[in-house]
Amino acid sequence: SRSSSSCDPALRPIIRRRARSLPTSPERKRTAVRCQVSGCMNRMNRVRFADALGLELTEVKVFQSGEDPSIPLHVLSRLSINSDLWYSSLDLEFTMQCLVPDFQQPADCIDFSSRLQKQQVCLERVTSSDLGLRGTIHVRNIAFEKRVSVRYTFNQWKSLHELSAQWHSSIPEKSGQDQVDVFTFFLPVPPFLLQVCSVVQFAARYQVNGQEYWDNNRGKNYSLICRTHPLKMPRECEESWIHFI
Repeated sequence: SRSSSSCDPALRPIIRRRARSLPTSPERKRTAVRCQVSGCMNRMNRVRFADALGLELTEVKVFQSGEDPSIPLHVLSRLSINSDLWYSSLDLEFTMQCLVPDFQQPADCIDFSSRLQKQQVCLERVTSSDLGLRGTIHVRNIAFEKRVSVRYTFNQWKSLHELSAQWHSSIPEKSGQDQVDVFTFFLPVPPFLLQVCSVVQFAARYQVNGQEYWDNNRGKNYSLICRTHPLKMPRECEESWIHFI
């Protein structure tokens, strides 16, 4: 019990008038509905209201002084995000990790054609995303039956894996005399590699006419290193980013 010297105002319950059903009258009768389902007994269905059974239609909650109402966690987290974004700078800045090639794309090198002529196989280009690595490989069309694959490692060749590349198209060689087959590959990247300084290494392998040819970046292998990159988001994208979260 509270002492009479308390400064808290006296608590008064919230009074609400109960809604009651209109009285039954000859002009206003409850509609009787007969069951139309075959095999169902013919009986009258009546509508009864909670207050007719002596039950309350509403529940009144009285809060004590100093008692905080319960706020759902997802509401609190949304308010926190809004507050952080409101007091941030004009551009929202985030960081992400991605694998970056530690070599110049072979297709951008002036000696790409000569490398293909000499090695019979040459990586053209590779791109990375949070899902993995996609790349294209050119091979000289020595014979119809051929196999192109990518040998790779996540731990400096302590263990290695190999995946097959898929034929994509045939194009004329720059000299115009021979055909070049284009193969594509996709290398899934496990989540633990998306950490700063993680390394993926690979080389392209070409098997044809009982012979084997390699493109290993002149003995250095092709390497991609995980690095951190900043991302800036304009302030006007704030609401879209919140909905994305």
